[in-house]
Amino acid sequence: MKNNNISKHGVSRSIALVVGLMTVSTVIAQDWVPSRFGADDRIGAANYLNDDLVLQAAELISTGKVYSLGVETAENSPAYGNRSYNIDIVSANSQIPVGTDVVTSNDERVSTSFGIGSQLDGLGHLGIGHQYYNGLTTEQIVADDGLSQLGTHNVPPIVTRGVLIDMTAHFGVDMVSEGTAFNRAEIDAAAEAQGIEIRQGDVVLFHTGWMQLLGVDDQRFISAQPGPGVEGAEYLASLGVVAIGADTPALEVIPFEDPARAFAVHQTLLAKQGVYILESMNTAELAADGVQEFMFVLGQPRFKGAVQVVVNPIAIR
Repeated sequence: MKNNNISKHGVSRSIALVVGLMTVSTVIAQDWVPSRFGADDRIGAANYLNDDLVLQAAELISTGKVYSLGVETAENSPAYGNRSYNIDIVSANSQIPVGTDVVTSNDERVSTSFGIGSQLDGLGHLGIGHQYYNGLTTEQIVADDGLSQLGTHNVPPIVTRGVLIDMTAHFGVDMVSEGTAFNRAEIDAAAEAQGIEIRQGDVVLFHTGWMQLLGVDDQRFISAQPGPGVEGAEYLASLGVVAIGADTPALEVIPFEDPARAFAVHQTLLAKQGVYILESMNTAELAADGVQEFMFVLGQPRFKGAVQVVVNPIAIR
């Protein structure tokens, strides 16, 4: 099967640094533990979700148009590291018709990482010095059959107001350049120009135009990207957002703002703040239609113990 895995250009040293940290056995006290939701919490910013937010999001529906935010996952999908997707069709019954109606069938056998294509990063995906969300350690969450805590199967359905922040409009470009960071000044300016207020319980998506590279220049698509910086991530988390996503494969700005700090936005959102990350979201149609707020719906597959999972969120206008 074809494997189109591509390493992150220019961040291999940072990845090596992260791997090196994983060998550290000493757990260091962190100022972000316990979380704002209490020491026993395991779902992070999903605690903001409630029935009222669902009803308020439903009021945003004016046309009934449905947008698929996920992209296809295929064997040639660009992927980080050793991630891959392989599928085989098992057609045993198609060769042995069953019953008077001559029933035939197909099944599939899939071998894949869930961190490929459009995906939700769970709170057990990335930690700092062997500590994950709420200070849970590797020893506490990692088991032979998956994550025993912080798995994506425990994330409740996310139905709430979605907000699209169009960074191409903010910068006046068709596609925002790699290495462009969105921090509080840029986020506030873009939201103000759109007349949008980011609220507690929102899912915030950034449109950068980066998805137009997918299948055209996969090497550039996955090697670097625009995205939120650390200050921007901290700011959005302080507003009480549930998840942050973008039309880029890793959400955060690459090259990193500080080359010595690998995936600092992931650290901020997942480990420190309990905010979920949505990667490779197809925001192009929303942006083309001028959609700024919508009903966001995500019921992720409940694969027990998964660190991350392939998803196809839905936006309803």
